[in-house]
Amino acid sequence: MKKSFTLLFAAAFFSIGIPAFSQAIDNPGDYMTAINNAHLDMNQKYMAYMSAVAHGRRARKVEKLRQQTVESIEQSRYKTIDIPVYKGDNSLRQSSIDYIKFCYAIFNDDYSKIVNMEEIAEQSFDEMQAYILLQEKTEEKVKEAFNKMSEASTTFAAKNNVKLVDGSTELGDKMEVASKLNHYNNEVFLVFFKCNWQDGEIVKAINAKKVNDIEQGRNALLKYATEGLQRLDTLKHLNGDPSLNIAAKDVLRFYKKMAEKDLVKTTDFFLKEENYNKIKKAFDSKSESARTKEDVDIYNKAVNEINAAVNVYNQGNNNINTSRTQLLQNWEKTQKTFSDTHMPRYKA
Repeated sequence: MKKSFTLLFAAAFFSIGIPAFSQAIDNPGDYMTAINNAHLDMNQKYMAYMSAVAHGRRARKVEKLRQQTVESIEQSRYKTIDIPVYKGDNSLRQSSIDYIKFCYAIFNDDYSKIVNMEEIAEQSFDEMQAYILLQEKTEEKVKEAFNKMSEASTTFAAKNNVKLVDGSTELGDKMEVASKLNHYNNEVFLVFFKCNWQDGEIVKAINAKKVNDIEQGRNALLKYATEGLQRLDTLKHLNGDPSLNIAAKDVLRFYKKMAEKDLVKTTDFFLKEENYNKIKKAFDSKSESARTKEDVDIYNKAVNEINAAVNVYNQGNNNINTSRTQLLQNWEKTQKTFSDTHMPRYKA
């Protein structure tokens, strides 16, 4: 079963103060507005991309939106370059250009690495953790770049007696929400994924009838589920909404029970099957005339026992698969509903 997960490339294009200015062309307020406007389309394209990813679309599937964002960033650079130096002071303009160049590098280089990592992220917990860590580090880099741009804007305003009107914009608010949602989703998802991945490894071991691997996987799953439930208990719900946390806990409780009880029965069945095969092999190795009554009784008893064990195993396995499917479907549905509820939809 393909695991679904939602991962966002977190935003840092928060709104800065909006200058109050007159209509004079050489007014510093007008100049700051021109600089800010040069970023507008870039920010909108970026937000549209984030919104698409947040609502369940994989990064590779929204590659076209990423390319559009890269093009928009490049256009923002051209627009900023076209803005003349303000009365010999190039500080704000150059800071804007540097900021846009940095954003271009992030989307053109860093994010291409994230897209490439996406396909291998599900291969192990370590790969998934590295994938998410790369996104979070990239977010930090973007925030650092933005802070430099914001400082340059504040310095320019102070130098030119421009009054900045504090306040947020709709776009800035949505980006802030996206960043918080991204972090919370990552926290819960990693707890879920660690157990979910281990469950997949156990299924492989069961299909291969490798008892030692099943037992090792069972012990690991029990440990991960127990630790995961404890971790989920410590997480503060996003905006007071416990739904994603509850859905993750439901899955982990299932895994914990499976590790404590159901998988023990599974390994017990395979041991019985192994014992039956040994008895059958010994029985078949003797000719019919050489078989004693004791041989026949032992064999018939083994047949009855394995038939009963097969029925119990099949019923238990069906119950496990049914419960797993229902819980994972609920998890995926809850993920989507949670993101739809807390992440504003945005189209550029």
